[in-house]
Parts: sequence; structure tokens; C-alpha cells
Amino acid sequence: MTHLPLASLQDVTFTYPEQSAPVLRHFNLEIHAGEFLLVVGPSGCGKSTLLRTLNGLVPHFSGGKFAGKVQVAGLDPLVQSPHGMSTKVGLVQQDPEAQFVVDTVEDELAFGMENQGIAPAIMRTRVGEILERLDIAHLRSRRITSLSAGEKQRVAIGSVLTLQPRLLVLDEPTSQLDPQSAEEVLTTIRQLNEDLGLTVVCSEHRLERVVQYADRILYLPGLGSQPVIGTPQEVLLDLPFAPPLVQLARIFGWRPIPLTVEEARPFLAGLTPRACPSHQHAHRADAPISAHEAPPAIDVQGLWYSYGSDQAALANGSAALRGLDLRVRQGELVALMGRNGSGKTTLLRHLVGLLHPARGRVLVHGLDTQAASVDELIRHVGYVPQDPGSLLFADTVREELQFTRKAHGLPPADAELWLRTLGLSGLGERYPRALSVGERQRAALAAILVAEPSTLLLDEPTRGLDPLEKKNLAAFLKEQSASGRTVILVTHDTELAAECARRVVILSKGQVAADGTPLQVMAQSPGFATHVAALFSGGLLTVADVQKAYEHAA
Repeated sequence: MTHLPLASLQDVTFTYPEQSAPVLRHFNLEIHAGEFLLVVGPSGCGKSTLLRTLNGLVPHFSGGKFAGKVQVAGLDPLVQSPHGMSTKVGLVQQDPEAQFVVDTVEDELAFGMENQGIAPAIMRTRVGEILERLDIAHLRSRRITSLSAGEKQRVAIGSVLTLQPRLLVLDEPTSQLDPQSAEEVLTTIRQLNEDLGLTVVCSEHRLERVVQYADRILYLPGLGSQPVIGTPQEVLLDLPFAPPLVQLARIFGWRPIPLTVEEARPFLAGLTPRACPSHQHAHRADAPISAHEAPPAIDVQGLWYSYGSDQAALANGSAALRGLDLRVRQGELVALMGRNGSGKTTLLRHLVGLLHPARGRVLVHGLDTQAASVDELIRHVGYVPQDPGSLLFADTVREELQFTRKAHGLPPADAELWLRTLGLSGLGERYPRALSVGERQRAALAAILVAEPSTLLLDEPTRGLDPLEKKNLAAFLKEQSASGRTVILVTHDTELAAECARRVVILSKGQVAADGTPLQVMAQSPGFATHVAALFSGGLLTVADVQKAYEHAA
């Protein structure tokens, strides 16, 4: 890696329309040619704004007040516009599907080059090279809608790489990916960085996935605050939130700070077990639920479902759900996990009546979803989909909550209580779609919870949440479960599942592959193990488990 500045921001101050406080205030940054820069910070701190400044989306498409100077590869994004910067900066946004314009993989890779007037022969060559480099040549003729989330992420990256940019900018590239897919995508990005000298700027909340790839970390503490930048070891040591291995390094005094499980293993020899180590029972969810503890809230019996031609899919084994059986009792907090495309979202849509079984039966609080209407089901079940924005349409967050109560025939409630509970105090009068991703997620959750459903279905609720918000969400979900509300949480976040779930169910190819306590399932499933479980054996899943089992460093 060289240390020549490829991009620089000098005294940049930017304020969005209708906001008084600047997101970036007298902001200065140099990005080295060939480096992998990781951008971290709480939700709404300006990470996405910074990334969009590099290709001119801010302020060309956002509007707002902009001051200062930006240069990327010798060009000024304010002068060039995003189209003019596309051959220098490739931006992959949080939702890759929002970037797709055409139907097939090959056409999508060629689209940007067509807009730049590149000769057909050169286009064909570049498309072939990118397909091979990203290991997606077998997807060349596939429709994008048929791809898994990990495959779509690779296609989105490929669609910007065909223009041969010098800077690749990625906004939370693993937020929708299972652990294996996330590792594959991040390994590919690092290879592009090392093999081609491609400069990478990546924003990410799930630090445990990506810190090992970064040359430097840029930490944005909050709106308008001055950034902190340095090597991962320098920045992570004082970061208010940190991956599990870094937390252990702080507790036990490990130096240098390990960024991977392999780097952490040599430190285990120096740990001192407590007098009565409780390895086998350290995790609070170790005890199974009694069969007589509570009545079933969800009862799925032999569920088959396929998209498209049911009979053909059922016959050739390509169904999204294949004879799935699952029973969830009232008050359980279940983490539903599995690789992208394993059937998790399809199952949730059956539980709220948006889909109906091709075969089998789904009972929700005693209602057969084949016979019950969606209106009947949502009196008992609250569903927050992957895209929380699809639930938000009122002019203010407060009006969202009031509308939900009215639509369910409920008397007005104290909206401020729900806003405070979900960390939305002060945002009641804000337009929901103008909120940050994390804030929209919590606003959608509030709009569902205000109807007081008996069962809560959450599809990837940590997307866009920073570590502190995620910790608060885990505590909130445990409170909901303790109060008797059933919670089914679809997540790729192993750390969240280990922290709050009472039970973990892993789906594979439309069937239940594993079902048990977090300790029983995650310790035996390498692809879904926490970093602590991968490092330790004997029943440790979280940092808290390790603290109970071992003495702190002096």
C-alpha cells in the first residue's frame, strides 16, 4: 500500500435541507491510494453522508448547504456530478437491489459502460473479466431477482467495477448477509484491494466481520464531531463499542489486540479459571423450556411452499419451504437463523398470512392462516419486514403510532412512552422516511408495538443499527419475552442471537436443520458460532460468559 492521497476532504461542512445542525463540520480527511479504510460510528453520525460526498451524490442529489473542498483522483465531485465521477468512484449502497436497473446479471454489468459510451468489444471483455474475478461467471444469464442476497451483493460490486474506478465505496455491504456470505464478499473485496491496488472505503456496523481487513479505521463520534483515525489497534482500544475479541483484550490485557480468532488463541494459555468455573452452564439460555410451560402461539405443521409454479417446484425439490415443522410457545424468544435463501422470510410471511401453504397447515394463536384474514391475524401478530420503510407513510412518527392504534380500533395511547422506550424521544414530529436507517427501524417497531400484539415477528431488525442500538434492542426484546410476548427474530447476527434468544432455530433449504438453546445449537454449528464460541470450548458464547468462567487480568 502506498501513502499517496487518492482523495481528500478539506474543511467540509454540510447540512441537509430543513436541518439546522451540520452532519459534517469542518471535516478533514485524506484517503491513501491502495488502502482499506473502515468507517465506523453510531447511526446518524454522518457515515453515509461522507461516502456519498466522495462521488457527488452529496450535495447533487441530497440538496443542502455545502462548504469546503473535495478532490478524488484529481477531480472535484461538486463539478463533475455522480455521472462524471463514476469512472473514478464506484459506490455500492446499503441496499444493492436499489441500484439494479436491468433484469439479467450480464446486462447489469454492462449498463454503466453503455452509459459511458464504451465500445461493445471492450464491454464484452470487461464483463467477462469481472464475472471471473468475482466468481459469478455461472450467474451470467441469470435474472437478478432469482439471486441470493450474497450473489446480488457481488453483482452490485461488479456493476461498478466494470467502469474500472480507482475508489470502491461500500455502505454496510454485509448488513443483509449470513456469516458465510459476508465472509466471502469481504474476502473478495480485500483481494480486489490487494491484487489490483483498488482503494476501498467501507462503512460497517458489524465490526467483528471486517476489522481484520482494514488498514485504518475512521471513527465518527457523532454529528459535527471531529473524527478519530488510526490503525485498528489504535482506534479499537478506546472505541465506545468494540467486537467481542477486542472486549476480551481490554478485560484481560491482551496486547497486541487480536482482530481474529487465530490471533487470539495464543492468549488463552494465560487465562486463569475461577475456583468453580461454570463452563457448561455459563449461558443463561442453557435450560430448555418445559413442554408444559406455556401454550403454543405458533404451530407450523408440514409446511411446503414455492414461488412460481408450485407443483413443478414441489416435484423437483426446489421449494422454498419443504415439509417444515415448528412450534413456538407463548413468551418464547426464538432466533431464526440460516443462510440467505434458506426460507426464513418466507416462513415469517406465512405466520402473518401474506403467503398461504401449498401443503401443510399454519396455526397462529389458534387461527388457521388458510381461513383467517390478514386483518384477523394482525390483531395478534405484529410483523416488521426487512424494509421498515414499507410500514411508514404518515407525515410524522407520532402520527404513525396514532394511525396504528386507530386502525386496530384501540383508544389513543401515550405515544411519548413508546418513543422513549425505543430511543425515539425528540423525533416524534420528524418525517419517518427522512430518518436514518436505524431510526426508521425503531420507528417501524414502535408503529407495530403500539398495537400491543401478542406475537412479534422481526425480519433482520439490526440492519442499520449501531452496536449500542443493537444492545438496547436485545434488552428490549428480552423484556418483551419476559412480559409474555412471543418474539421470533430472523437474524444473521450471531452475537445478538447469543445475547438475547432463549432458543435458536436454524433453517437449511426450507427445513429445520437445528433447534435448541443457543448453547446447544451455536456451539455445534461453526457457520453460526459467535467469535467467543469459536475461540473457547465448553459452553461459552458471549464475553459475559468468559468473564464468569475466568479471572480478570490484574
